[in-house]
Amino acid sequence: MENNSTPLIEIESLTQIFGNTPEKVLPKVNDGMSKSDVLATTGHTVGLRDINLSVNRGEIFVIMGLSGSGKSTLIRHFNRLIDPTAGKIKVEGEDILTLSPKELIQFRRHKMSMVFQHFGLMPHHCVLDNVGYGLSIQGKKPSIWKNKAKQWLEVVGLEGYEDQYPSQLSGGQQQRVGLARALCTDAEILLMDEAFSALDPLIRYEMQTQLIELQGKLQKTIIFITHDLDEALRLGDRIAVLKDGEMIQVGTSEDIILNPVDDYVRDFAKDVNRAKALKVKHIMERSKNRVIDCDSAEGLADAFKKHDILVWTKSNQLQGVVSKNRLAAYQAGRIDSPLLHQSSVKEKDYLQTVLPIALLADHHLLPVLDSDNQVIGCLSNDAIAEVLSPSFDAA
Repeated sequence: MENNSTPLIEIESLTQIFGNTPEKVLPKVNDGMSKSDVLATTGHTVGLRDINLSVNRGEIFVIMGLSGSGKSTLIRHFNRLIDPTAGKIKVEGEDILTLSPKELIQFRRHKMSMVFQHFGLMPHHCVLDNVGYGLSIQGKKPSIWKNKAKQWLEVVGLEGYEDQYPSQLSGGQQQRVGLARALCTDAEILLMDEAFSALDPLIRYEMQTQLIELQGKLQKTIIFITHDLDEALRLGDRIAVLKDGEMIQVGTSEDIILNPVDDYVRDFAKDVNRAKALKVKHIMERSKNRVIDCDSAEGLADAFKKHDILVWTKSNQLQGVVSKNRLAAYQAGRIDSPLLHQSSVKEKDYLQTVLPIALLADHHLLPVLDSDNQVIGCLSNDAIAEVLSPSFDAA
């Protein structure tokens, strides 16, 4: 997702120190004392150190790291379940650390919703009451919140389960209830702390798919915590990698996989199935050097002085791929068409979808189309092979 507007959420110089007198320890942390030395000399634990990040409206922002990296600590600062030792948390430009207790309650009820790893459902309340809970404590009439809760249950595929209790549902169904509850309040921001980690792999994948589909329609701002890089790459518009409470890298899937900033991120990304994580847009050639627009195949002749194979468009509409030899055979009357195998791909296609197309084509160049089916560049087999090579390292 691309969003050039002012960030919805901004975290500035956020530091969290756990212990009896964190304010006294803060200068040592600011001076760069290591986490282990802080613990050894002061008995305090550095949970987060000088975190700076921004989250754009309508994006899925993933925070990932191993156990103890500080990711769950960080997400609890967004709605002030934890207050920092130092730093600012701004939502729409307002520092929420300045909110009064009453204002904070309203902020949590209306601005943010949370989906928990272990569902967080109330066991003695039926599914409908669980989903509508947020609206009910806002003071909405039962007729209003029950109707809305039913609508969201339908959206997440649980129509007809209104009178069931959490214990009667599978793990995947319980998490769908948790998701419906978070969405029911119409909160703009969803906080999802390891929301799918407790689910079996197949159910987890289905929940990821449902979240992607819902996000396509709702365009919520989602902060998603995970320890799983595959999940982060599948869901995240951008990804922040944490280690020992410090922000190591923030970037797109492409940045994390192809341009890791250090060995820690590189080790995280080395075993990723790149064909499943990278899209055509990440490795395509956006230059139109090999995309030639002309009214007839004969008009391609000059372009073949530089290239052996080209993408031909006529009035910006794709005609196909033409090779130098194929054009010569066509001009000599030996074949009826100058066009090679007719194939194209979309810029948002994953490489695993593109691979069979590339392998079956009788040439090594695929036209790349945008969502309006306009040619925006091309993708070569060489580019695919290079990025999928185990030895590839853009850094």
